[in-house]
Amino acid sequence: MQFSGLFEKLKRFDAYPKTLEDFRIKTYGGAALTIISGVLMFVLFMSELNFYLTLDVQQELFVDISRGQKIKINIDIVFPKMACGFISLDAMDVSGESQIDIDAHILKMRLGPDGSPISDTPEVQAIGEGSKVEIAPTTLDPNRCESCYGAENAEQSCCNSCEDVREAYRKKGWALQDPDSIEQCKREGWSEKLEAQKNEGCKLFGYLEVNKVAGNFHIAPGKSFQQKHVHVHDMQSLSGAKFNVTHRINHLSFGIDYPGIINPLDGLYQEVDQLQLMYQYFIKVVPTTYTKVNGEHLYTNQFSVTKHSKSVGGFLGESGLPGVFFSYELSPIMVKYTEKQRSFLHFLTEVCAIVGGIFTVASLLDSFLYHSSRVIARKIELGKAS
Repeated sequence: MQFSGLFEKLKRFDAYPKTLEDFRIKTYGGAALTIISGVLMFVLFMSELNFYLTLDVQQELFVDISRGQKIKINIDIVFPKMACGFISLDAMDVSGESQIDIDAHILKMRLGPDGSPISDTPEVQAIGEGSKVEIAPTTLDPNRCESCYGAENAEQSCCNSCEDVREAYRKKGWALQDPDSIEQCKREGWSEKLEAQKNEGCKLFGYLEVNKVAGNFHIAPGKSFQQKHVHVHDMQSLSGAKFNVTHRINHLSFGIDYPGIINPLDGLYQEVDQLQLMYQYFIKVVPTTYTKVNGEHLYTNQFSVTKHSKSVGGFLGESGLPGVFFSYELSPIMVKYTEKQRSFLHFLTEVCAIVGGIFTVASLLDSFLYHSSRVIARKIELGKAS
């Protein structure tokens, strides 16, 4: 009896009193409104669930104080009208470090005139190599020591191939003006090999590592070397060839890609309608850290870019050199992105708000429609009676 009385008193706190089934009136309008409300609740619930499952990425800015790091530059560039044997990749920075004719971690794939690969195997290729020109074999003394044509040095006193002579000239800072005057180049058919590759294209891909300071890297024709602390390219040995620097940048990034990153040069195609053109890309690199929800840290970079082009002469001079040049600077500000899981309580609150709000609005609308229809029906009946 005591428990029964307690339960009876507990009923007084019921904020949701129920009506008898006999007093409930169900209408077609109410049914349609219930279906519409249910569909709307489901759509909004799925939207809110998708938002909850999406990670919240918070952004912060602060001064970059990191030191001694390297930057990994990932490249994938296609030159449909310049052969692999004609171009070289060089990098240098404001600290004075230079990387000449980079071949570490950089591969070249020869392309035919139609853009299809000539070989499925990428390779590290020097100027004049890889052509299909057949040269009559000659029997040479393996113990021979041929002349370097005045470019001998303590490390290299014999030049038994055209490439040996060119390398000796490069170390001296000399340009090889007339390859046909060099017996080794003439014997190997070096000029014929260059001529055979003029209609080929090249895909250059891989990565290079540079110091975390301002600098540039460029892809240009001719063997590169240092001459009296000046970076030059041997254009004379290419027989005065004219170069079309039409290019497509499949991918260019500084560091590891992170979720949501946008590399503004990816997919860019620049078709050149004139020869001997110098393309310049001026890049502003922003150091970036990305912290995943599992605590993993990614140290990378994002960048913005502007471009410029100008016509230059056939030889390295005051006007510049044909090719594609990338100049980059680093921002002193670092961006930090942090992934965080969204609050479940916030999700629960939003779901309750969706259900309660739609239910309340639907109830008000149903009540309005029901009472309005009754008033109209009563007036119609009164009109018929009179």
